[in-house]
Formats: sequence, C-alpha cells, structure tokens
Amino acid sequence: MKSPQDIILRPVITERSMAGIHSKKYTFAVAIDANKIEIGKAVESLFAGTKVEKVNTMHVRGKMKRMGRYSGYTAKWKKAIVTLSGDSKGIEFFESMM
Repeated sequence: MKSPQDIILRPVITERSMAGIHSKKYTFAVAIDANKIEIGKAVESLFAGTKVEKVNTMHVRGKMKRMGRYSGYTAKWKKAIVTLSGDSKGIEFFESMM
C-alpha cells in the first residue's frame, strides 16, 4: 500500500487551476499508477477537514523538445482535479495564494 505522499506528488499552479478554487476544485500531479479512489483517500488524509466529492483524472502527454540537433520528449504525467464537498473546508495552501 502506498502512502498519501507517494500518491499526491505536487500541486499544479496555473491560471486555470487557480480559477477553480472558488468552486472548490483543486489540481494535483499524482502518481501514474494511482486510481481515483486512492487519490481521494490521499487528499482526505493529507489535508484535515476535507471531504472529497469527486475526482477527475487525465494523462498529460510529454511534449517534443529540441536542443540543437537533438530532440526528445518531456516526461508524461498524470493530473487529478479533486472536487471537495460544499461543507468541507478548503485547502490552506491554495487559499493562501489567492
């Protein structure tokens, strides 16, 4: 069994992810082999007072990058958008950025 720190890797901080905070949607980079149930439980255990209502996941493809004549791809990763229930409190890390 994985620990919650192994499932939730880092928060995703973009303009679009910050716009979702008002509707209690938070975006995280997660482990590629993590499923929705594991992601929901990890968020509830890492952030006290939160109740996960819904989890949406997507795979982000690696982009083609070039350095002179050499080319390659950036790493692929998995993104999760976690929606909290209306009565749960928000995640302080994201709230402090607004």
